Amino acid sequence: MADTAPPKLGDLPQQSEFKVPTLDSTTNMSSSNSSPALQNARDTAYNGLDVSLRPVAENVKNQSAITSSEFRNLADSRTAPNQSTATGQPLTHYHSFFYNLLSWENPRATTISFLSTILFIFAARYLPALRWTFKVLWMTLGVTAAMELGGKLVLSKGLASSLRPKRYYTIPREALESSLEDVEQLINFFVIEFQRVLFAEKPTHTVAAFVASLISYWLIKFTPLWGLSLIAVSLIYLGPLAYISNQEFIDHHLENATNVANAQANQLKDLTAHHTSRATGAVKSYAGDYTSKAQSYIGSARGNTSPKAANSGAASGPGSAPAYTSSDFPHAPKQEPTMGATSHQEQYENSKFGGKAEPAY
Repeated sequence: MADTAPPKLGDLPQQSEFKVPTLDSTTNMSSSNSSPALQNARDTAYNGLDVSLRPVAENVKNQSAITSSEFRNLADSRTAPNQSTATGQPLTHYHSFFYNLLSWENPRATTISFLSTILFIFAARYLPALRWTFKVLWMTLGVTAAMELGGKLVLSKGLASSLRPKRYYTIPREALESSLEDVEQLINFFVIEFQRVLFAEKPTHTVAAFVASLISYWLIKFTPLWGLSLIAVSLIYLGPLAYISNQEFIDHHLENATNVANAQANQLKDLTAHHTSRATGAVKSYAGDYTSKAQSYIGSARGNTSPKAANSGAASGPGSAPAYTSSDFPHAPKQEPTMGATSHQEQYENSKFGGKAEPAY
């Protein structure tokens, strides 16, 4: 091994064992566009390494090339998928991006994203970033003001104003519109996904969101916000990884659980239908019994009706004369009319009643 000459940069393999272009291959492909001085500097730096360190350097280059390739793949995955929602609306390109990110298709890019998010949560918790921002701001403005005032006092010309560019930097309209479009797509991604979960487009996602929200409701009572965020990020990133690593095992148990749930549901449905039919039959039987009893009661009541009540009902029917008794009429006179009486009143007063009405018997 000591007699073997060290490999040169051009003799190195152009692809890694993962079939991803290495840094050397990308360098050679772009060597026509790069300057010869830069290429010579790279060769000199590589040849100047110790022989024992060259495999390490080559490994680092390969891993860097693979990581760069994965990040390019992740960036290129931001395309609108062919799928649509249950309402027929198209999905955003962030659906493809987050699916590619969380499905660990590019493991290095996903790992770096996960660790960066974790570090950001810890930095927001333990580092006074806002205070440092104001500190950098007042120090910068203080140095600028001191340079300007000192220059005017000493040199009769402000130093800060002399460093002023000829034209202030502005954000190009194209870049601003592109950024606003990305923000719009990102917001619509969360809005669409929330509605898909809320209206149970996929029941499993709705159940998972329910369990997560219920657990978060109890954890927020004694867990700080940064701790809850750390748990949520870990579950979002590591949950798909655990499923992908044990997909066959998890799918098998999920299928068994689904079969058991379906069997129990069918059994409950059959039991409910059985009891419903029995209850319906009992209600129909009771209704028939009560109907027959009511009809028998009505028939017996009609048979026990008296002839007098029937005759009085018939006499008092519409179109017939009303029935009167003798007590409804005044008493007839029982003696001859008195001679000389000129009116009915005088005749009544001269009668044996003496002007008094006969009591009714």
